[in-house]
This record gives sequence, C-alpha cells and structure tokens, in this order.
Amino acid sequence: MTELIVLYRMPNDPERFDKYYREVHGPITSKLPGLKGYNYGRVCALDGGTGEFFWYWSGTFDSRQAALDALASPEGLAGAADVPNYYHDDPLFMFFEK
Repeated sequence: MTELIVLYRMPNDPERFDKYYREVHGPITSKLPGLKGYNYGRVCALDGGTGEFFWYWSGTFDSRQAALDALASPEGLAGAADVPNYYHDDPLFMFFEK
C-alpha cells in the first residue's frame, strides 16, 4: 500500500481555501481512480497554533504506480487544474510506503 500526502502552506485567504476545498476540490479528489480511502483537513502545530502547514490531503492506493496513474488520469488532471482556484502556490506531494 502507498499513501500519497499533499501538504499546503498558509493560503492567502484561509477561510476561502477551507470553504472551497470542502465544497469543490475535496469532492474532485474523491473520484481519483484506484483511491482506497482519503482524509483531509486543517493542520496545526503540537501546541495547537499555526504550524508550517495549513492543510493536508492523504489518500491510500495499492501502489505508488497506482497513485501516479491516478494523478495522470482525467480526474487527477482536473484536480491539478483546479488548484489555482483556491491556492496561490504548488502544494507539496509525498509518498509513504506502507
């Protein structure tokens, strides 16, 4: 199993980001082919305050290749094209092998 993690730093408009992600972008990501499960939400530091990252998305796939294929699919490309609608930068993508 492979977990794909996507991290976002503080957006220009945190409230707009939160609303847009929950209502528009999150549902797009739920349609990635091969996705076994996912979670997303706000991130905070250990003390509960603002940390290095603002938001995360975590999705589980059968393999790294399955995750890469999902990102290259029409649904994955639609998700990538949607990012500028709510975020001003490129998010950080990481893989974790389970």
